Amino acid sequence: MERRSALKNMAMAAGGLINLPSWANSWDKTTVQNHQLKVSASQEAILAEIVETIIPTTDTPGAKTLGIHQFAMKMVADCYDKIAQDNFRKGINTVEELSKTSFGKSLTECDATQKNKIIQDISESKDADTQSFYKLIKGLTIQGYLKSEYVLSNLLIYELVPARFHGCVPVKK
Repeated sequence: MERRSALKNMAMAAGGLINLPSWANSWDKTTVQNHQLKVSASQEAILAEIVETIIPTTDTPGAKTLGIHQFAMKMVADCYDKIAQDNFRKGINTVEELSKTSFGKSLTECDATQKNKIIQDISESKDADTQSFYKLIKGLTIQGYLKSEYVLSNLLIYELVPARFHGCVPVKK
């Protein structure tokens, strides 16, 4: 009886492995888009400016250039509950309202010092929802940036074994 179940499990595993490449090759931007988190184009642009303010472009690409705002939206849509998703959308709107009240224009129209001031105000806010939004977006920005293809292939050096052996180095006494 156990031999039959073992053979059946092996056949199912082999069938799954055969179908895996065709399944993974069909991934593209339309199949990976989030359909659970409804964010408007203007909110996405604001989110892109928020992540760019957290990790700006210097001699390396910034968070906006690497598409970290899309990573953050996908993570919130797939990995967080409805309350966190609502707080995420509300946080984006809060940032936009703060920008309009502070500077009279949208966050996307502000310069770098104004954006930094807005993000600093958000980080120092006493409101619990605003604080949780800031912590969430900052954490996702850092996580997405450090796991991006650019950082992993150009900035971090991969070593199979995390140490080097220098056998012909004199030992100091």
